Amino acid sequence: MLQPYVPLVLMIALAGAFAVFSVVIAPYVGPRRYNRAKLDAYECGIEPSPQPMVGGGRMPVAYYLTAMLFILFDIEIVFLFPYAVTADALGLFGFVSITLYIVAIGLAYAYEWRRGGLDWN
Repeated sequence: MLQPYVPLVLMIALAGAFAVFSVVIAPYVGPRRYNRAKLDAYECGIEPSPQPMVGGGRMPVAYYLTAMLFILFDIEIVFLFPYAVTADALGLFGFVSITLYIVAIGLAYAYEWRRGGLDWN
């Protein structure tokens, strides 16, 4: 009964074993040329600053709005691809459900637009 799942279980076990092996063996076979630059924190190629942001350490809201915009449209595309593949088989139920989905995404898009997430200044 479980015979068809044996290759899948073996693949997952092999992937897990490779991940554990890679993490365990890396310190022993990797280069050991440590210097000050490699041990410092990395901040996008610039010198790290002791304060997170200038002006009291608060992160501007634009970063969060941009992240929300990315997640919004990334997830939208992820859910629209399967619908596009099976649109004919779903019929009216699929059409109504995808219409409600696009309306919900449209409301989120309108909220993002209203909050200024699309203004790149």
